[in-house]
Amino acid sequence: MKKILSILFVFSIHAAYAQNHAENLKTADKLKEAEKNIVLLNNASGMVPLTDIKTLKTASVHFNFKDAAVFDSIANKYSAVIGFNADTILHQQGFNELHDRLKVFNAVILELSAETHFNPVLERFILDLERENRVIIVLVGEGKNLAFLDKIKSPVIWSETQNQESASVAAQLVFGGVAASNHLAVNYSKAFSANSGYPSAKIRLGYAIPERVSLNSNFLKKVDSLVNAGIASHSAPAVVVLLAKDGQVIFNKAYGKHTYKGNEPTRTDDIFDLASVTKVTATVPAIMQLYDQKLINLNTPISQYVAMLRTIGDKKDVRIKEALLHEAGFTPYIKFYEKLKPADLNKDSSAAYPTKVADHYFLRANYFNEVMWPATLKSTGGTRGKFVYSDISMYMMKEVAEEVTHQKLNDYVLNEFYLPLGMQTAGFLPRGRFNQSRIVPTTENDNWFRNMLVQGYVNDPGAAMAGGVEGHAGLFANANDLAIFYQMLLNKGSYGGRQYYDKTTVDLFTSRQSETSWRGLGFDRVNDKQANDQYPSQQAFGHSGYTGTYVWVDPVYHLVYICLTNRVYPDDNKTYGPPKVNIRAGVLDLFYKAILNKN
Repeated sequence: MKKILSILFVFSIHAAYAQNHAENLKTADKLKEAEKNIVLLNNASGMVPLTDIKTLKTASVHFNFKDAAVFDSIANKYSAVIGFNADTILHQQGFNELHDRLKVFNAVILELSAETHFNPVLERFILDLERENRVIIVLVGEGKNLAFLDKIKSPVIWSETQNQESASVAAQLVFGGVAASNHLAVNYSKAFSANSGYPSAKIRLGYAIPERVSLNSNFLKKVDSLVNAGIASHSAPAVVVLLAKDGQVIFNKAYGKHTYKGNEPTRTDDIFDLASVTKVTATVPAIMQLYDQKLINLNTPISQYVAMLRTIGDKKDVRIKEALLHEAGFTPYIKFYEKLKPADLNKDSSAAYPTKVADHYFLRANYFNEVMWPATLKSTGGTRGKFVYSDISMYMMKEVAEEVTHQKLNDYVLNEFYLPLGMQTAGFLPRGRFNQSRIVPTTENDNWFRNMLVQGYVNDPGAAMAGGVEGHAGLFANANDLAIFYQMLLNKGSYGGRQYYDKTTVDLFTSRQSETSWRGLGFDRVNDKQANDQYPSQQAFGHSGYTGTYVWVDPVYHLVYICLTNRVYPDDNKTYGPPKVNIRAGVLDLFYKAILNKN
């Protein structure tokens, strides 16, 4: 039996190069028709859509299902799904073997079509399987085949039309990317009679094309031109762009290669160093939840949670809110690496040198507590009440979060947000979780700190010396994961059937909270004094990252924008000043212009 890693499949009707408006209008009509005609049956238990993404181990089994590649590629955007090709299984022994292999999964999706061999052995296999596991059946083709499933109690998703659009919609329906609202028009069998059908809710991102949300995909040609010009001018070698509108991911494309002279092509699921996007995707979300749970007060001094701040430095009265607004008087950053001594470093790991900064680069035990943290507490350079963007503020917020939760920040956000949301790559310390080839490198000419290509280790020196987990940097993720997280914030804290924050908490943190600057609590917002902020609404929020990353949400236009690049490659020291081609801001402007019909 052939086992398939379905993430490698390409769904052609959603392909990034599909920018022919006339053809895409036809595809959009097919998608609408597929959503209109698909029916959810046998769902009294409410199993569909699947909600417990965090604990899901899902198998997708294809029985002569010609659009299996489409189905699995979409399903994998929600959860890691392993595909099995069961086309050739006809006899009991083969079904027994398949049954045994499926025991390691806690959810099994079976895809059937008009070409499937409907026989008693298959029926017995399904009945046995649903007695010990969650089973969801997807059936495409003539309605008469529903009679074969009369004895089955598991949910059935049926579409009379068998094409790529129906396969895509069915996969999205399983996970709540689209809603079900239709009923059978006629009687097909005793169990599946006229008017049968259950409604379901849209609880997650869907995947479509621009025309599905009434946009003209021709604007993507301008996106291509701008990004390719940026790569050609060495603004960044690797770029991934994701655009979402009205709860639908309508564009997700990878450009270039990991390095200018390399052979590794950029892929849409590549993992990037997010730099300061860490602040609003890890540290601030943790603080938001603690505020939501009334475990912290924003007007309370940080020193109430960080004991050493009471006795070291002059910031014992600084409040949490001031730090989130970058008005606490902290210095922008500290070059911790300049304080390193030869005795602080070792090429090999040991109890005396446990902190891994990079390959063959280990820092001595307690260096953070003995050197870096006291230097952080004593740092000066800002004026309290004045906006001075500071990484130090997020060092402080990380300490607050860990003190209150009694957990490391990386563990807390992984279990509270990333895993239950279905974010498959988001997290700190990616080298321990993913093949290095999936991680886009940042700096190559790091001849002032690590003297090596930085790939899979955080680019920021301070975060690296802290062990790879800090409040201002260290998070890695792919574009789809970030789209999920920021769609949750756009939904006022709701995603996947779960409310992560109270609506008022999201509004508080993402709205303007300062008389001094334009910023929210941790989040960047529209700066009225900047010309390139002419299109966003006053409700928009997001953040940029030093390595070349950007996230942006605009509630008025229902958009989520993700741009991931490695602009610091090959030389971190050459990234100061405006880029030759501003990929991040330029693509966002094109997205707004498409929405506003200004292209």
